Amino acid sequence: MRSIGLDIHRDFCEVAIAEAGAVRSAGRIAMTPETLELFAASLAPDDRVALEVSGNAWEVARIIRGHVAQVVVVSPADTGIRAARAKTDRLDARALAKLLAAGSLDGVWVPDDQTRAMRRRLQRRSQLVRVRTKAKNEIHAALMRRLIAKPAVSDLFGLEGRRWLAELELPGHERETVDGCMRQIEFCEQEIAAVERVIAADALRSAEIRRLMTVPGVNVICAATFMAAIGDIGRFGDRKKLVGYLGLDPKVRQSGTTAASRARISKQGSASARHVLVEASWSVVRQPGPIHAFYERIRARRGHQAAIVAAARKLACLFWCLLTREEDYAYQQPSLTKKKLRRLELTAGAQRGDVEPGIWSTNKALRKAEQDLARQGELAYKRTVADWQAAAKKSADATPGRASQGRQSGKQRGKASVPNPAL
Repeated sequence: MRSIGLDIHRDFCEVAIAEAGAVRSAGRIAMTPETLELFAASLAPDDRVALEVSGNAWEVARIIRGHVAQVVVVSPADTGIRAARAKTDRLDARALAKLLAAGSLDGVWVPDDQTRAMRRRLQRRSQLVRVRTKAKNEIHAALMRRLIAKPAVSDLFGLEGRRWLAELELPGHERETVDGCMRQIEFCEQEIAAVERVIAADALRSAEIRRLMTVPGVNVICAATFMAAIGDIGRFGDRKKLVGYLGLDPKVRQSGTTAASRARISKQGSASARHVLVEASWSVVRQPGPIHAFYERIRARRGHQAAIVAAARKLACLFWCLLTREEDYAYQQPSLTKKKLRRLELTAGAQRGDVEPGIWSTNKALRKAEQDLARQGELAYKRTVADWQAAAKKSADATPGRASQGRQSGKQRGKASVPNPAL
């Protein structure tokens, strides 16, 4: 059995082979499908191959996987090759082969085709949104340069705002800037609508995405980005592993006899999933329910920003519970969920015909009853936390030594302060 390391680039791939305790270089091969197929056919069925994550790594792994026993795709941050004193393509390939032979490489999860397609669509949408935002900022800058006050419209880029911009008198070069940016904005909006149409169609076929959307404040982009980042929830045995995978766990520093300190979050894993969870938390904490009570409790001690990040972590734990138990959110607002699903159908291309009564103009009494139910959940959460704190204080008063002075051990603090992830 041989261990083969591949250091892949845009146009070529450096190959190294570890066999019988010796490592040797095997030259370069071109990065074309035909050449990679020939290379894969020359490998033995019991060979193992290792390569680092890159833009073309998944396609290389797909071509080789059917010809060998195992293909390990690793993160560059986990190999230690970046910190090497001497770093060349040949040495990198030899290092991968040596680490694979020693069993020191942990492969990353390889997404399936459907998950990879969803990731690419969401990335394209994010890129288009950034370009559109940049164009809008260019227009705002042009107006500021000419000392032009904001118009009396709610949205500068709505129908009334665009009409105002078209009739505005500007110097020639500024008019060129505004008109060019408006054309760019219109193009980006058309492309965003096309991408969102495909995302909405995929979301309607996904029971997991629809289940996550039952949480008030969570839209289709948040739910789809989360599912695209994790793929299969069964990969995570508990919620802590999911939180660590998303980089929402705090970094811990401890040495010698000093107590462990927890600083900022690790920010490992998918930055896009972490971003949408934090953005969704801004909406979720405004809705009545247990997460709102959790946010208020953390904000009183740590401030708003830390509370938002903590709410994002709590939201990830909630998602884990909903998906593993295959249950909708217990404190959802059904009328709000119906509206979100109907908007999803319209985005996917459904006809704007007759709809179920009450979806758009929900009865005020029904909406009030749903919010009252959510407030009951919030009150139950507050009472549970109060009981935990009372039990912790009673335990501390009854324990001699350090705990009797108001400070508990890490194990006692964990038991007293960790709430039910299901909320």
